[in-house]
Parts: sequence; C-alpha cells; structure tokens
Amino acid sequence: MAAALCAPHAVFAVDAEAAESLARRENCLKCHGVDKKKEGPSYRSVAAKYRDKPDAEARLIEHVKSGKSVQMASGDWEDHKIIKTKDEEAIRNLIQWILSLD
Repeated sequence: MAAALCAPHAVFAVDAEAAESLARRENCLKCHGVDKKKEGPSYRSVAAKYRDKPDAEARLIEHVKSGKSVQMASGDWEDHKIIKTKDEEAIRNLIQWILSLD
C-alpha cells in the first residue's frame, strides 16, 4: 500500500468541486464549456477525443502548462493561456476531472 501512495501517477478520486473551482479561478471557462463549445472545445469533447489514449493526462497537463498555439473557433491561432497555479496535484485533478466527463 505504501508503494501506491508514493507512485507518481497513483489514481485517486477526482475532486470535481476543486477542479471546477480551479477552472473558474484560471478563467478556463471563458473559452471552454463543460457541455458546449465556446472559443475552445467543450470539456466533454476533450474527454471523448482523449478517451483510451494512454498519454492523455500527460499531454493535457503539458498543454495547460506550456502555452502552445491553438486554433480558435474563429480559425485564428492564439497561444493557449498558461495555467498560473504551480500546484501539480491541483492541475492533475483538473485534467482528471476533464477526462472523467462522459
């Protein structure tokens, strides 16, 4: 059991309330809706796109931390906003929450 607690990618229950709160604080919901597309894709469509991909969590964490360019609904390209928090567990929880959406 101690090994599971120390594993870097141990699976824990997603704290949806904390994830949504972080998304609001970081202004993620300005461009993303949970259920509907805004300037960015809905979180449910992101979950569907990355479902069953073994590197999904790592790719999405890198995406919110890197500021890589993304194509907006208008067709323009912009740098994705970099998440301000440095709390790795909070970021991981946010991504796991997004990926958990059906």
